[in-house]
Amino acid sequence: MKNTGRAALVTFSLITFLSAEAYAATEWNVSLWGKQRAFTENVEKLAELVEKKTDGEFRLKISYGGLSKSRENLDGLSFGAFEMAQFCSFYHKDKNPSITVTELPFSKEVSLARLAEIFQAVNKHPIVVKDLARWNVTLLMPTPLPQYNIVSKTKPIESLADFKGMRVRGPGGIMGVLSKLGASKTTVPFSEVRQAMDSGVIDAASFAPHAHLATNTYKVGKWATTNLNLGTANCPVVVNNDALNALSSKHRAALEGSVDEAMTYYVQNYENKTTSKYQQAIEQAELKQITFTEKQTAELNSLAESVRDDWVKKYSKRFDSQALFDFTENLFAKQ
Repeated sequence: MKNTGRAALVTFSLITFLSAEAYAATEWNVSLWGKQRAFTENVEKLAELVEKKTDGEFRLKISYGGLSKSRENLDGLSFGAFEMAQFCSFYHKDKNPSITVTELPFSKEVSLARLAEIFQAVNKHPIVVKDLARWNVTLLMPTPLPQYNIVSKTKPIESLADFKGMRVRGPGGIMGVLSKLGASKTTVPFSEVRQAMDSGVIDAASFAPHAHLATNTYKVGKWATTNLNLGTANCPVVVNNDALNALSSKHRAALEGSVDEAMTYYVQNYENKTTSKYQQAIEQAELKQITFTEKQTAELNSLAESVRDDWVKKYSKRFDSQALFDFTENLFAKQ
């Protein structure tokens, strides 16, 4: 009788242990940089939704710079140093050439909500999926940003010819166009942009609104463009494939099923708070607002076309760049 009791106790303990293991909390480390801001609200919201939907069983532990440098997030993610991260494709174009297609200057006025849809569609394209699979990662969620505009401390430009010799910190698509006007791409760390502009290391910076606010470029600038419309940056949220595949069906459903809601929140938050705050900031700082004329815009568009052609030629031997470009161009054409 005693042996039977002991056996029952052992069996009960084993079942309890296995049940606890099955429902033990899963915690992912998420590598971001800087501090919580409009740029990271999609990840913050995703973490909130996932924890809520799983009753705390699955948590995303967000770290701002404590896990990796921003330009090393893809590498760290690839070998499982952490489970999720955010990076910008222009940080290392050779490592993720396919998604740089979204940074090309398509010369369109596109809403932030539509950019989110475009980026998500491109993320699911077979060419892109295969390209990122080389790093053992899956593109989970985009971080769409409004099209970039320039803030500069130089004398306000009067013509496109005034870009000649200007040292600009900006992403590939925009700089591809501006370089054809004689501007030079100058790389400085994000955290040092204002200091670099103040000291004369760079003359201008091309950013989305949140980044101009974060770096305070408008505090040292003299003018800002309003309608450059030469593209933006692609800074996706990415997950390690091994970690993703190890999730229970419940936890994976909570993660993937929260993306759309997190994106809706992100877009609304950015448009309602950040864009308007930036506009107020440049007005209060009394920056001259430069709006390009139709003739200047046409010239910029002509240069943008050659930049797009250059991209297709550059990557034609690595993947079907023409097919991916056509796919992306059609998405931008549908408003």
